[in-house]
Amino acid sequence: MTINCKGQLIDLSTPKVMGILNITPDSFYDGGVHNNEKSILTHTEKMLNEGATFIDVGAYSSKPHADQVTEGEELKRILPMVDSILREFPDALLSIDTFRSKVAAQCVEAGAALINDISAGKLDSNMLPTIANLRVPYIMMHMKGTPQTMQQHTQYDDLLKDVLFYFSERITAARSLGVIDLIVDPGFGFAKTLEQNYKLLNNAELLKILDKPLLVGISRKSMIYKTLESSAQEALNGTTVLNTVALQKGVSILRVHDVKEAVECIKLTGLLDC
Repeated sequence: MTINCKGQLIDLSTPKVMGILNITPDSFYDGGVHNNEKSILTHTEKMLNEGATFIDVGAYSSKPHADQVTEGEELKRILPMVDSILREFPDALLSIDTFRSKVAAQCVEAGAALINDISAGKLDSNMLPTIANLRVPYIMMHMKGTPQTMQQHTQYDDLLKDVLFYFSERITAARSLGVIDLIVDPGFGFAKTLEQNYKLLNNAELLKILDKPLLVGISRKSMIYKTLESSAQEALNGTTVLNTVALQKGVSILRVHDVKEAVECIKLTGLLDC
C-alpha cells in the first residue's frame, strides 16, 4: 500500500513511524513541554533523525475531559509552528491532528502533507469535502462523542462489529467525495474502556478487511500505565510491548512519543515470520 504525500509515494508495506509533536499546554504526557519555537524545532529534528517518516502536530488536546479550545486559538497555536518547522525542515511530512476543516485547509496551504482527524469528519461536516478538495491523505479515527464526553460512550452491541461498521460508513462517505488515500485508526482510549482497548488490539488484524492501512496510537496511554500501576512517564517499555503486538497484527503506522524505540521495534519484528 502507498499514500501520496505532496507528490511523494510513501510505501507502507514496511511500517512507518509517526512522531507526536504536541504544542498544547495540557496533553496527557508532554503537555506544555514544547512551548516555544526552539523546543519544537529541537524535538522535531530529534524525531526526524531517529527515523520518523511523519511528524504529527497537534494544538488541541484530545485527552478525556480536555478543555475546549476555540478554532481561532488552535490556528494561532499551530500555523506559526507549521511555517517554522517547514522553513527549517522543508522535506518534513507534517500530519495535522485536527477535527476542524478550516484548520486542516490552512495548514495544508502552509505545506502540511496529511490530516489526522480523531472524529473521521463527524465533528465538522465540512471536513470530508475539504479533504477531497485538498487531495491529501486522511487518517480517520474511531470515536464516539467528543473528547469531553467520550468516556460516557463506551457501550457497544459488539465492539468489533461496531468499529468495522463505523469505518465502512466513513470510508464510503469519503470515497463518494473523491478522497483517495485513507488510513484508519481504531482509536485506543477514545470511548473505550481498558478492557475494550485490549480486546480491540487482540483482534486488530480483523480491521484489515477494510483494505486500508492501519495506524495505531497507544504510546504511553492509560491502558498501559493503569494496568501496570505506574504512570505515563514510566510507560515506554509497555508501549514497546504493545507496539510489537500491533506490528504482528499488520499495522502500517505507529504513532508514538518515542521514535527511536518504535523504529527499533519495526526493525526487529521485520526479521520475524509473523
